[in-house]
Amino acid sequence: MDIYDVFDKGGIVVWILALYSVGALAIVLDRYIHFALMGRTNPEIDLLAATAAKEMETRSLASVKGPEAAIARQMISSASGGTKDLVRVASRVGSDELVRMEWGLRTMAFLGNTAPLLGLFGTITGMIKAFMVIEQAGGRVDAQALAGGIWEAMLTTGVGLAVGIPTLFLLHLLEGKVDSRAHIMRRVGSIVLENLDHANPSSRDIEEIKPHTEEVRDGV
Repeated sequence: MDIYDVFDKGGIVVWILALYSVGALAIVLDRYIHFALMGRTNPEIDLLAATAAKEMETRSLASVKGPEAAIARQMISSASGGTKDLVRVASRVGSDELVRMEWGLRTMAFLGNTAPLLGLFGTITGMIKAFMVIEQAGGRVDAQALAGGIWEAMLTTGVGLAVGIPTLFLLHLLEGKVDSRAHIMRRVGSIVLENLDHANPSSRDIEEIKPHTEEVRDGV
């Protein structure tokens, strides 16, 4: 059995699952390109953020890529402009950065969770057709022909699992990347607050900058 037989025997369900796989792969490639352009985490970002905060300037962070540096630059710039609620600034910038990083993950969750169900739907409809043929033949059906009809019906379940499992695995990896960067974003925001002389000591916790991946893990 080759790939042509899979599409021929699986019917429209296999074609839909093929579109599922193409969509999931496109999202994965887009996300990895996004993370590559965003740059890796700078190991000196904590020191750079603290230094810039103390000097109330962002020149040391100007060439640093990534959402962590974006939060530090915006917080220092807002502090220089007289903004008092820097936690809200960090939360706003962090939320915007997280939305960019999480783009497409909800769609991936939908594809990964529904692919096996779609494959099962194809199997059920195929089994219904197979038993309708048995009924029309009055029960006089060759065992080999019956076995062939059953495996053809179960083909869509196998394809659905083959699409859903890798999609959910890749989704888990992408969520891990987002969680890691979100943790660093919170840490950098806290460092900037701690090093700004006029920061509100009661507002040093940047808990509002949280990733939305917990919603993604449960699908839609």
